[in-house]
Amino acid sequence: MAGRTHGTVAAVVVAAGSGSRLGAQVPKALVPVAGTPLVAHAVRRLRAGGVEDVVVVAPADHLEAVREAVGPGADVVVGGASRQASVAAGLAALPAGAQVVLVHDAARCFAPGALVARVVAAVRAGHRAVIPVGPVADSLVLASEDAPVRDYADRTALRTVQTPQGFDRTTLERAHAAAADRAGDEALAATDDASLVAALGEVVWAVPGDDAAMKITTPRDLLVAEGLAR
Repeated sequence: MAGRTHGTVAAVVVAAGSGSRLGAQVPKALVPVAGTPLVAHAVRRLRAGGVEDVVVVAPADHLEAVREAVGPGADVVVGGASRQASVAAGLAALPAGAQVVLVHDAARCFAPGALVARVVAAVRAGHRAVIPVGPVADSLVLASEDAPVRDYADRTALRTVQTPQGFDRTTLERAHAAAADRAGDEALAATDDASLVAALGEVVWAVPGDDAAMKITTPRDLLVAEGLAR
């Protein structure tokens, strides 16, 4: 673990999901919950957790709509062809003084301010990469559909990963530079930023997550989100 991290706190919000599984005609980040777009809920809670600067990464053809949703307090930039490229674009747009960087999915828009603050505190304490995690509720098996079960997993040793994930900025920049340089589809297949940092050989630190940081993907999730909003 490195020394304590100082400097301001910034966040990159990934808001490029299509929303097709929600049956929406707009990107997922613009789908309203309780009359407010998901991305606006996400930015509001990041600020409640101590984030000072926010960059939202959005589809090129919806930049103005996302800007209107988040208001003048956040920058909005165009994303890339992959999640990794989109986060890298947001990272490049952050102010120079930001030394603690969170990466957050707009689809986890109800991650509470207390969770955000917990991640920030862990990075400030010297952990270069921090993820919030939660227990696995279901039994897990290694299997294909309509096929024999090959193995059972011990769910007590497993956790689900949430966002926001927190990083020392220099470490995150190194991870993205390395991912961009890698050949093949490895970087394109990365589903989160902590895995890119782990690929450098860095330790990823886990802190308690929160049920409210659920990812909104299906119409059922939207119904749950409406309840959270109320």
